[in-house]
Amino acid sequence: MNKSTLLLVEDNPQDELLILRALHKANVANQIDVVRDGQQALDYLFGVGEFSHRSDAALPVVALLDINLPRVGGLEVLARLRDDPRTRLLPVVILTSSDEDRDRLRSYEHGANSFVRKPVDFHAFAECVSRLGIYWVAVNQPPRNGGAA
Repeated sequence: MNKSTLLLVEDNPQDELLILRALHKANVANQIDVVRDGQQALDYLFGVGEFSHRSDAALPVVALLDINLPRVGGLEVLARLRDDPRTRLLPVVILTSSDEDRDRLRSYEHGANSFVRKPVDFHAFAECVSRLGIYWVAVNQPPRNGGAA
């Protein structure tokens, strides 16, 4: 199995730790890269700034993206990803504590592949993240060659 990278975009250190623990407990052996704000996410995905050493062709298998991020908000990150042909087809899961209908609607309007509310209960949160990891790593079939024909 290809050990593709997952990108976690999360500014809350407690949520980050819970997500990483849940993915490891679910035996998701993929590398998990973490960035802590929207600008870092964009720099990572486009291989600029502190991430200029990365090839922008090496996209993660999925990005788990919070909405409420410092510097550049999650929805703006998502819009920029969908506007660029290099990242247009990257699977993006909005993973947020927001339960606002407008956030859910705007996420899908901006091209999110999924919208998942972070459960408040620790065990439910861990189970949710485990299922997400397993689905996007082991079940989902992304387009080959970035979707090029």
